[in-house]
Amino acid sequence: MALPELLRDRLALPVVGAPMFIVSNPALVIAQCTNGIVGSFPSLNARPPEQLEVWIRQIREACEAHAAAHPQAKVAPFAVNLIVNKANSRLEHDLEVVIANRVPIVITSLSAPDEIVPRIHAYGGIVLHDVISARHARRALRSGVDGLILVCAGAGGHAGSLSPFALVSEVRAFYDGLLLLSGAMSNGQGVLAAQAMGADLAYIGTRFIPTFESNAADAYKAMIVDATAADIIYTPLFSGVNGNYLKPSIAAAGLDPDNLPQPEPGGGYRKRDDRPAAWKSVWGAGHGVGTITAVESTAEVIARLRDEYTAARRALALAG
Repeated sequence: MALPELLRDRLALPVVGAPMFIVSNPALVIAQCTNGIVGSFPSLNARPPEQLEVWIRQIREACEAHAAAHPQAKVAPFAVNLIVNKANSRLEHDLEVVIANRVPIVITSLSAPDEIVPRIHAYGGIVLHDVISARHARRALRSGVDGLILVCAGAGGHAGSLSPFALVSEVRAFYDGLLLLSGAMSNGQGVLAAQAMGADLAYIGTRFIPTFESNAADAYKAMIVDATAADIIYTPLFSGVNGNYLKPSIAAAGLDPDNLPQPEPGGGYRKRDDRPAAWKSVWGAGHGVGTITAVESTAEVIARLRDEYTAARRALALAG
């Protein structure tokens, strides 16, 4: 499908940088947007809550300044991720800030954003929603979202368990709108493969954790550089929702990643105070870690993705 006008002719690569708890910050988002991919961050990363507006203005001003200084450059819009859940006491506050600052793209997670979509549409913004199944996709579409993010097997952090081949095909059977795909993509060939399967944009997170701009701890970045797909474990233990985590970080938190305690229904230990903190001491990552070999600048990562994507397209055209 054609991209929404908001994204048309503004992307150097068909990629959205996924919002990552703790990791995503203004420096990373600005570097992503000014290098031609959508940058995003969870609103909860801005603390205290008053910092959210400061971050949004900082990102917008930096992107506008870059566009003015480089009129030929593709500068992508940015996105803010809102967690739609009763446990998120900041939701209404953060939504009001997003609306007041007319954030161009809002990414919603967990519950269907029934009450959020019309408020974002009122000023011309678009809403993209995370889903892990066709059932969730149908429910989100009833909310009026502008696009779906299919979070498939192998994605970092909270992730689904379905193969992208299966989920993309199922969703495309009833939806021809904007579709983003997440799950183990860390090179340009993966971006092209996502499009070949039927997605419009790739949704990439883990690849941007070991960048100079990200807010990840140095040990976290180094662990990703050293990891392979075999170092990722899928469990609901740490947050109550299934997610992919780095085994070495679990071991460093004092647990045996190959012999984890069984979670109660809904996830977690019986004594929740004994549970290592997801994202802070137990670190999320996707299956694509095996191709990440160094900590680099975001600009270098995106340039390599572009080169790989272009080469893969050329090779496919020659093969045809």
